[in-house]
Amino acid sequence: MENKKELRTWLDDMQLNHPLVIAGPCSAETEAQVLKIAHELKNTDVNYYRAGIWKPRTRPGNFEGVGALGLKWLQKVKEETGLKTATEVANRAHVELALEHDIDLLWIGARSTVSPFIVQEIADALKGTDKVILVKNPVNPDLPLWLGAIERLATSDIKKLGVIHRGFSTYEKTKYRNNPEWQLAIELQTKFPDLPLINDPSHITGNRDMILDISQTALDLNFDGLMIETHVDPDNAWSDAAQQVTPKALVQIMKDLKIRKETDPEAEYNNELNNLRAQIDVVDNQIIDLLGKRMKVADGIGTLKKKKNVAVLQSKRWNEILGKMVLEGETKGLSEEFILRMFKAIHQESINHQEKILKSK
Repeated sequence: MENKKELRTWLDDMQLNHPLVIAGPCSAETEAQVLKIAHELKNTDVNYYRAGIWKPRTRPGNFEGVGALGLKWLQKVKEETGLKTATEVANRAHVELALEHDIDLLWIGARSTVSPFIVQEIADALKGTDKVILVKNPVNPDLPLWLGAIERLATSDIKKLGVIHRGFSTYEKTKYRNNPEWQLAIELQTKFPDLPLINDPSHITGNRDMILDISQTALDLNFDGLMIETHVDPDNAWSDAAQQVTPKALVQIMKDLKIRKETDPEAEYNNELNNLRAQIDVVDNQIIDLLGKRMKVADGIGTLKKKKNVAVLQSKRWNEILGKMVLEGETKGLSEEFILRMFKAIHQESINHQEKILKSK
């Protein structure tokens, strides 16, 4: 698969003066709920109304969607509001039912993207469709797997393609529901700059209070749009309550976002500069996160040394680390002077942590 300007034709043809917005409830719960949300989103920046019809849940016994009945509700949404509709599909039967009900945009979820068998089944069912088809990143941070899903769809003569960045699962507890791992989305964007890239801050954060911040980062990184879960009564939603916002809150988020002006004579320079700065911000946050993890390990070493009555400073070990890091830094284009200064600072902070533990009662 090669990058082509035609990849973004479907998006360019919409001639939007704002990012593409896909919004609506995590799950279609009742006909009244679906229509009420849609009418409140009718005259906003929302371009596609989303609703989960089939909900793949981690464990059985939870609400798993209303099924095909919800597709009729989405048809009513289009009839009453004019909004285009969108839903997730996970197999051939879903695809056939969605096409039968004239759903405008279909996406493949993270749990489906991990399986080439599932993606191929969906690609075969969609062969030659003129619907917009988006692919969420796989649950695990695997760029080739993500690109492979797009390639399978492209091979099935599907022209209107795009991807959704919804973050990646991790065994570690972080402030995010799914770690953004922005560098993977940036690498995908570098390989295919014309493939529309949508951010899903709802699933990345799992927390409505963080959606604005993640959305802004995405736009600063030249993402083309946002998918934000929206519900008239988020706290009582049947699924993913904590990450959904009200229609009123969505409107405010769109107002608060800083969107670059394409008419600015310095737009190209400013856009590139903002993108690079956003990438630096992402990496800087990763550095701080890694340093925090390193100091937690140092705390563990301090606890062990206290238990065994061992001195904090181990000169031989420190000299080995320093020599190894100087050599490693050279391969990354980093000067010996910089590496020495940086690791001496890190080492001192590590000693401070351990001494604090040894002095504690």
